[in-house]
Order: sequence, then C-alpha cells, then structure tokens
Amino acid sequence: MMHSHVEVLADAKALAEYAAKWLVEIARQTRGICRIALSGGSTPKAMYALLAAEPLRSRMPWDRLELFWGDERFVPPDDQDSNYHMAYEALLAHVPIDAGRIHRMPTDGTPDDAARRYEALLKQIYGADRPDPGRPFFDAQLLGMGGDGHTASLLPGEPQLDERVRWVVPVTKGRPEARLSLTFPLIDSSRHVVFLLSGSEKAAPFARIRAGDTELPAAKVNPVGELHWFVDRAAFGS
Repeated sequence: MMHSHVEVLADAKALAEYAAKWLVEIARQTRGICRIALSGGSTPKAMYALLAAEPLRSRMPWDRLELFWGDERFVPPDDQDSNYHMAYEALLAHVPIDAGRIHRMPTDGTPDDAARRYEALLKQIYGADRPDPGRPFFDAQLLGMGGDGHTASLLPGEPQLDERVRWVVPVTKGRPEARLSLTFPLIDSSRHVVFLLSGSEKAAPFARIRAGDTELPAAKVNPVGELHWFVDRAAFGS
C-alpha cells in the first residue's frame, strides 16, 4: 500500500459520486484519446448512471473516449448478467459516444477463441505485442474486488494469476459460468488503476491487503502508474 492512494467515503452513494467526478477529471486531463477499462458491479453501475446524467454528462469528453472491459461473463451481450449489458443500460445508451470506440469482449465461439480475438484487437489498437512501461495502454482501469480477494475474473488459486504473456485469458473454473479476463500485464499497463470497494464483505480482504498480504489476486495489481482505492466506510472496516 506504500504507493497507493486511499480515499474513504461515507457510503456507496458518496463513493459512486466521488468516482464519477474523478473519472471525468482524468478524461479531461488526458490528451487525445482516453482509454478506459470498465468494470461490472453495483458500485460501477451507480457511477455510470451519474456519468449519464447532468451535470457530469456535459463535462465528459465523450468524443475522446475509447472503452474496454476488464472482464466479462461468457453470456450474450443482451444477457442480464453481462457486464457490457449493464454498462449499456446504465451509461452507453444515454451518451454521445462513437460506437466504434466501444470494444466489448466477444462472447461467441469458445472462451479461448474469444479471448484470443479480444487480445488481437487490443494489440492492433496498441500497435505492439508487449506492453511498454513508458506507454501505458489504459488511462484508467476500473476494478472491483470480491470477498475472496479476486479482481476482474482473476480468481484465488487459479493459473491465470501467473500468466505473463497473454493479455486476455478464458476463465473456465471457479465460477458457474465461463468468463474472460484481462491479465496482470495489461491491467498494470495503466496510468491509473482504481479499485471501487463498497460493503462490509470487502473489509476483511482489504484489511489483509493494507497489512501487506500479497497472495490475494487484488493485492497483485501493480500498475506502472498510480493505484487508487476508493472505499466506503463499510469496506474500510475498523
């Protein structure tokens, strides 16, 4: 936690408001295209709704945004469990963003094939096969953390935690449905990584990370830029 920034907010509502305003400022300060990796979850959903409404809707430079996802359930894009679908309903359907700059994770074919296709797209956009620490892929990466310490769809004890070559991997064990997830090399290729933590079930793993635990998946995130933790009081704990 030595090189991270922690902001403690009163509750989930205050957390969503703070995160939404923060993201707008990051986008406004970024020169040229601002690449953002979105996350699923209830806190991001509340944040997306705020971004889609005034006054933040008018402040966000939608014409300079390029959107990606950190992970996705392997379900159709109109499925209620889809992270893309949630973001579309809460945000994308209500703002003037170019559809060509919305890059959802594919969920057709096999999970491995879909992961490789998304990775190929990312490498084409980036213009290289390996992340350069001096040229982060993302300007902002939004992440959550589960009660078990997982982040994106990188789960405790699973081999994807050790992946250092592939940028996108299928996750076919540990959850009821298959998923796709970015790996640490690409998550870490970010100017800003921000964890959004709300609720008391996050308090125990967050306390472990603050105490120096390096085993939880979320504790392994080490961006080339800045690491932020936006947490409500319930998630911060005592």
